[in-house]
Amino acid sequence: MYSHDDREFTKDIRRADPEGFTAYRQFADAIMHSPDSPLDARVTELIALGVAFTTQCPHCIKGHTEGARKAGVTKEELARVTHIAAAMRAGGAETHGLMAFKYYEEA
Repeated sequence: MYSHDDREFTKDIRRADPEGFTAYRQFADAIMHSPDSPLDARVTELIALGVAFTTQCPHCIKGHTEGARKAGVTKEELARVTHIAAAMRAGGAETHGLMAFKYYEEA
């Protein structure tokens, strides 16, 4: 379903909505690469990876894994952020299950 080659369509989305594309890119760059950020590159990339694991975006996983390695993230840190994301996702499933029990009682 996903292919890294999908990125070749960046030019198409940029042409179709240049204002939206520019706004998105400026926002993402400001958040991810701000020199005034209180978070260093390692922490930023680890957070980005945890989010990418839970949103399951293969392009984000690839890009932020590369960024994390360049920022000095270790394999041990990569493993831990993987497990943190897994725990958070499992917690979300548990929470949604609790909601189902509430709705069941209300039905």
